[in-house]
Amino acid sequence: MARAIAYSVSNRLQPVAAAILCLMAAQLVLASCGDPEPVPFAARVAVTR
Repeated sequence: MARAIAYSVSNRLQPVAAAILCLMAAQLVLASCGDPEPVPFAARVAVTR
């Protein structure tokens, strides 16, 4: 019985896992093909009291 439950759960999660892997691959491709842009640092603001 436990084997049947594990098999049905794994069948339900296979499309979800495949979608997540595809999204991760798409992000890697887009990140490697795009122009490298510098990451903006936090602006320094003078604090007056």
